[in-house]
Amino acid sequence: MSLVELIAQADERGLAASGLACLDRCVPLLGGDDEILRPLWASLAESEGWGEGEGWGEDWGERVEQARAKLDLPGVPEGGVFAEGEATVLAHRMLGAVPVDRAAGNLREWADACSVAALQIHRLLDAASDGAASVTARREGRTQDMSPLVAAELRRQVAILELLSAHGPAGVRQALALSTEGRRVLRAVVSRRARGRV
Repeated sequence: MSLVELIAQADERGLAASGLACLDRCVPLLGGDDEILRPLWASLAESEGWGEGEGWGEDWGERVEQARAKLDLPGVPEGGVFAEGEATVLAHRMLGAVPVDRAAGNLREWADACSVAALQIHRLLDAASDGAASVTARREGRTQDMSPLVAAELRRQVAILELLSAHGPAGVRQALALSTEGRRVLRAVVSRRARGRV
């Protein structure tokens, strides 16, 4: 299935994990440390009844606000100066849009927007060209001439949704591991680009 189809079919936990993973990989653009979103990941793994209205809702909302308070710092660079500026603006939008309400519609809208934003961020920061196809086309499965960074991000997004669909809460740990790997890659890319401007 394409990424668009996977998001359309995901349950609440899968949608929250998908959006959170996209945001987690972009933490290097927000100035946060690698553990800052760990409490939200813990919320996803805590309860078997996560999507049934019990247990996780209040904790999730509280943890969203705590993460936002720590990451939503002043001085976001304006887009257009460097690709990093535009990428950082997109990452802050992802953070600002995290739903504290667990309704599936809210989570689906956020997960979908995060998917687009994360792919666009990787496209902006990739030294290689991603070809003529749009991010929308990539999400629909048209992957010809993809650049390495965008291709890797697309694979991670698909893999995380598949993990949560197949394994539920048991897939959260593997999803976090995939996201951590992606965050390290993006942190290295951001660092390399910064050195190149010095």
